[in-house]
Amino acid sequence: MIPQQPTQAKQQTATTFDLKSSEWFLNRELTWLEFNRRVLHEGQDSRNPLLERVFFLSVVGSNLDEFFMKRIGGLKQLVGAGVKKLSVDGRTPQEQIDECHIVVQDILKQNQILEMELKKLLAQAGIILIGYAQLTKTQKTFANNYFSDNVYPLLTPQGTDPAHPFPFISNLSLNLLVKVSYPNTDHAYLNRIKVPVDSAQRFIKIGEEDLYVPLEDVIANNLDLLFPGMVIESCDFFRVTRNAITERDQEQANDLLSMIESALRDRKFAEIVRLEVNPNMSAPLRGMLAAELNIDEDKDVFEVEGIMAKRHLIQIAQLDRQDLHFLLHQPVDHPELLGEDPNIFHIIREKGSILLQHPYESFDTSVERFIKEASQDPKVLAVKMTLYRTAEQSRVIQFLIDAAQNGKQVAVVVELKARFDESANIRWARFLEEVGIHVTYGVVGLKTHSKVIFVVRKDFDGLHRYAHIGTGNYHAGTARGYSDLGLFTCDAVIGSDLTELFNYLTTGYTVARKYKKLLPCPTILKKKLMEKICREAKLQAEGEEGLIQLKTNALEDKDITRALYKASQAGVHIDLIIRDSCRLRPGISGLSENVRVISIVGRFLEHSRIFYFRNGGNEEYFISSADLMKRNLESRVEVCTPVESPRLQALLREMLDIQLNDRHSCWQMQSDGSYIQLQAKEGEDARSSFEHLIINAEKRLKTTPQMVMKKGKAKFKKK
Repeated sequence: MIPQQPTQAKQQTATTFDLKSSEWFLNRELTWLEFNRRVLHEGQDSRNPLLERVFFLSVVGSNLDEFFMKRIGGLKQLVGAGVKKLSVDGRTPQEQIDECHIVVQDILKQNQILEMELKKLLAQAGIILIGYAQLTKTQKTFANNYFSDNVYPLLTPQGTDPAHPFPFISNLSLNLLVKVSYPNTDHAYLNRIKVPVDSAQRFIKIGEEDLYVPLEDVIANNLDLLFPGMVIESCDFFRVTRNAITERDQEQANDLLSMIESALRDRKFAEIVRLEVNPNMSAPLRGMLAAELNIDEDKDVFEVEGIMAKRHLIQIAQLDRQDLHFLLHQPVDHPELLGEDPNIFHIIREKGSILLQHPYESFDTSVERFIKEASQDPKVLAVKMTLYRTAEQSRVIQFLIDAAQNGKQVAVVVELKARFDESANIRWARFLEEVGIHVTYGVVGLKTHSKVIFVVRKDFDGLHRYAHIGTGNYHAGTARGYSDLGLFTCDAVIGSDLTELFNYLTTGYTVARKYKKLLPCPTILKKKLMEKICREAKLQAEGEEGLIQLKTNALEDKDITRALYKASQAGVHIDLIIRDSCRLRPGISGLSENVRVISIVGRFLEHSRIFYFRNGGNEEYFISSADLMKRNLESRVEVCTPVESPRLQALLREMLDIQLNDRHSCWQMQSDGSYIQLQAKEGEDARSSFEHLIINAEKRLKTTPQMVMKKGKAKFKKK
C-alpha cells in the first residue's frame, strides 16, 4: 500500500473538495513501484510457466536499476540543489526518496524469497543454478578450465594504495572487492576486479547438463591465479548505480549531436545513487566503499541476498525449454494485407485505413513491408519517418538506405535523447547521413516521441500521401513483446496534417501550423483532451450518458487528473486502463466514485494508448504515442490520430472490452493506491486478455476469404 496523507474524504460532499489539495493525488514514484509489485507477482504466480516466472523476476531487477538511475537520480539532484518545493502530492524530494527506499527494501525481500523458490522449482525441472562450492570435483575442474580459457584473460585486478587511487566503478558493473596479504604479514591490500559480464555469460554452463554457476563465483574461487602466492583474506561482491539524469541545456547547444555525446560522457562519471553489497561484507569494508564512492552509508547502501544484478537472470529465462514457457505465439499476418494485389499502397487505398495490433499481428509483414515496398516502388517519391528506438540489426534502417539509393527523397528525424538509446541513435544518425539521407534531430527543447512513417506516391490520378501512425517504436524485437497499435491510412486530411508536422520537425518553425485531424503535442493534444473531458461532463448534465475510457501507460498530469475528477463529480463514468503510474485516486465518495482504474500486467508489456469519448453517441476513438504525463503533453512532439472507420472502431472497442473484463491479468486500484488482482468467479472466463487477443487475431485471419478459399481447395484435393 502507498502511504498517503490522512483523508476525511467520505465525510465530505462534492462541493467541498479542493482539487488543488495534495491529498487527492498519489505519488508518481510510489505508484511506479506499486507497478513493479504487480510485475513481481507475475513471478510469484504459479499459473505462469516456470521460465516466464524467472523472466518476470529479471524484469523487476532491471526496472529497479532504471528506477534508481532515472527517478532517484533526478530526486537526488533536486535535493542537492536545495529544492524544497512540494510535489503535487505534497512531498519534498527527500521525503519521496525516503519513502521509495522503504518500498524498495520490501520488494528486495520479496525478490529474494522468489529467487529461492524458483531455484528449487528449476532444479525439479532439471535446471540447476548453484554456487561453486556445491559442485563436484569433476565439475569444479570443468569450471576452472573454463575460467582459465575464457575469463582469466579478460580480468584486470586494480589495487588501491597511495600509488593507485580507488578505481572508477562503471554504472551497473558487478565487482569483486578482494582483500589480500603477503604470508606472515599483517598489512592487507584491497583490489577491485570487474566481472566481465559484457564479454562472457553471467551464468556458466557446466558440462552438457543444464547446470549453471554464477561467473563471479567462479572468479572468486580462482583468485590464486590472479594473486599467486598471496593470502586471500576476503572476497565480497558489490555493484553501483549512477545517475542517468545528465541532460545539458539544449537551448544553448550549437551542435546537438556533440551535446548528447558530452552528456553520455557525463553520465558515465555521474554521481552514484545506489551501492549494492552482499550481506557478509564487513562493516569496515562497507564504510570504506561508501566513503570512496562518496555516498551516504546509512541511506544509499543496499544489502542484496542471493544473486546480485538479477536482471541477468534473463539468460536462464531464455533457455530453450518450450515446456517451461508460454505456448508458442507466432504473430499472424494482417488479414486485410493478404489481398490479391501485391502492392501495399493499392491495398491501403482500397481500404482507406487499416488497424494493426502488435504483437498479435506481424510487424514484419505490415510495418516493415510498408517501408520495404516504399523503398522499391518506382512511383514512391519521398519517404519520411521519425526514429526513436530501433533494433541493433534493423531492417527498417536498411530499407531507408535502399530508398535513398533508389533515388527517393528520404528524411529521418532521429531522436538523439531517447534515454539509454542515445549511443545507438548517434551511430544511426551518422550512418544515415553518410549514405545521403536527410537527418534532423527534431525541435530544440523538445523530444520527438511520435511514431510516424510518411510516404508520398505518384498515383495514376496525382500525388497521394500514405502513412503509418503508431503507438510503439520501430523496433522488430519489442514489436513481439509489447502490445501496440498502428494505423495505415491514405486519408488526405491526415496526409496534409503530416506534411505540416514534418515541416515543423525539420525546421522548428511553429507559426501558422494548423491541424484538422491530428492532435499533436505539445501544442494541441492536452487542450483537446481537457475540452473532450469537459464536454462529457456537460453532456452528462444535459441528460446524456457520459463515458470516458482512457488506456495509457501512465496518468501523471495534474490538470488531466483534476479534469477527470470534475467529470466524475458530474456523473460521467470513467474507465482508466493505466499500466503503471497513476496519480488519480478512484472510489472516493463525492469525488471519484464513478472512476474505475485497472492495470493489465502479464505476458506482453502493455504499451498502446487509446482515448475514447462517448460524445452523446457520436463516439470518438483515438490512438496516440503520448502518455498522459506532463512531459509527454508539454515537452515532447507526439502524435494522436483519430480512428474514424466504424470497422476499426469496432476493433478498438473489442480490445477495450476484453481488457476491462479480464479476470486473470487485471488489477483494480483502490483509493489508497494499492491494487487487488481480480479473480474469475465460477462461470466467468479465467483466460487473460492476452489469450483472448491472440485467439481473436487468429480467428480474423482464418475467416478471410483467402484463408477460407485455401481450406476449401485443401478439402477438395483430399476428396
